[in-house]
Amino acid sequence: MKTSSYGRIVFGASAVLFGVIALLWHDADTWQNLRHLWRLPFGTLIGGCLMTALIAGGIGMQYPRTVRLASVVLCVVYLCFSLASIPDIIAASNIYERYGGSFFLFSSLLCGALALYAVTQANAAGATVFGRLARLGLGVCAISFTLGQALLPRETASLVPKWIPPNQMFWAILTTIAFALAAIGILINRQARFAIRLMTLMLALFGVLVWVPRLIAHPEAHFNWSECVLTFLVTGAAWMVADLRSF
Repeated sequence: MKTSSYGRIVFGASAVLFGVIALLWHDADTWQNLRHLWRLPFGTLIGGCLMTALIAGGIGMQYPRTVRLASVVLCVVYLCFSLASIPDIIAASNIYERYGGSFFLFSSLLCGALALYAVTQANAAGATVFGRLARLGLGVCAISFTLGQALLPRETASLVPKWIPPNQMFWAILTTIAFALAAIGILINRQARFAIRLMTLMLALFGVLVWVPRLIAHPEAHFNWSECVLTFLVTGAAWMVADLRSF
């Protein structure tokens, strides 16, 4: 099983950049749901170690000799990220978190790391098992993406650039439907690869059309940096899953 070098570059480079900005800017706008790590005993040390491991994993996945170790490191890091977002679900601070929004966001990154781990398997059966786990996990995450946009249509529409015709709400509804259709195709394994590729393209367009312009306009806003990089991280994760030869 192989994955595209382009997918690895996007996934790995985004991981490195996210780790770097998190280490540079130790604030809630950058860490967002991961801020709960600070409240743990030795939380600052734990957070720093996780981000350092993220950077190392992003670099290591680019090289054949270290890709297996990097995939394990990234799986551990993204699992910790997912667990760190659970307090927001319990607190139900908003309707998006009530349905596990950030948990599934970070879980989608875990799916990308699982896809990378599947590539390193010498045994075809093992590769297939981990590939299927990555596909099914990404399908569940796509359901969460659908709910996130469906429950917050105005907020979703507000992100769409006004210059794109016909209007912002049209694209909010269309992308919500696209996420829903992708989730169905991925979970029932009907045209799953095609569905994941289209979802990858849509996520990439989110990053290019929504977050990159905001980042250019307001580079001083740490939130724009973290959201932009997270968008490309999810894009890279989906790309990794889409490029698996078999599920």
